[in-house]
Amino acid sequence: MLRTLLQTLIRKLKRDSDYTIDPALPTSALLTLIKERGLAYLRGWLRRPFLAECGGAFFVGRRVQLLNTRRLHVGRSVTLEDDVKIDALSRQGVWLGDNVSIGRFTVIECTGVITHLGEGFRIGDNSNLGDYNFVGAAGGVTIGRHVLIGQGVRFHSENHVTIRTDIPIKEQGVSHRGIVVEDDVWLGSGVIVLDGVRVGTGAVVAAGSVVTRDVPPYAVVAGVPAQIIRYRKEPPKEV
Repeated sequence: MLRTLLQTLIRKLKRDSDYTIDPALPTSALLTLIKERGLAYLRGWLRRPFLAECGGAFFVGRRVQLLNTRRLHVGRSVTLEDDVKIDALSRQGVWLGDNVSIGRFTVIECTGVITHLGEGFRIGDNSNLGDYNFVGAAGGVTIGRHVLIGQGVRFHSENHVTIRTDIPIKEQGVSHRGIVVEDDVWLGSGVIVLDGVRVGTGAVVAAGSVVTRDVPPYAVVAGVPAQIIRYRKEPPKEV
């Protein structure tokens, strides 16, 4: 009975009629999960009045830091795990789509220095950021829908200017082009994505890769710097 009630509740929250709890999950673990999710829901409910908007259930873990929350837009059934930090100070703010999850110890930082307001961050429905991710969104980072992102992934949407040698690099400023990750992408653990990169729909980036240039749709890339090793399906023919 407990499993049935919980499963029904989760299906309503997620609006997913096919969601099923694994029969092998012990009842004791299920009760612990209910307690932890209940506390996370309460913490989220207390944060809701301070957000720009919140579309539904909002689950917030322990020791979560949310700064400049009037620029933080939260969808339905969003989860922030323990020790997440989000600073939404930016031109566009931070937008978290429906059913988004942000892993433990992940940092989303939209502005590096207050002399140059950053662009912001957006992540689409049913996507996730893994544990220990870092999103530097000064130049703008946009992640599509149904995107899987592993642990320790980093996004750096700005570069230091290094043209001159007569003055320190620190004094030459930075450039911003932004990062875009399209729908249905998988970024493996430890991936680094640098400024100006677009990762195409359906692409896979192998663990530990450093992405320095665009990844075509449905390509599988690996290495430092990342190179195409195959395609998940045939690339479109050039006309």
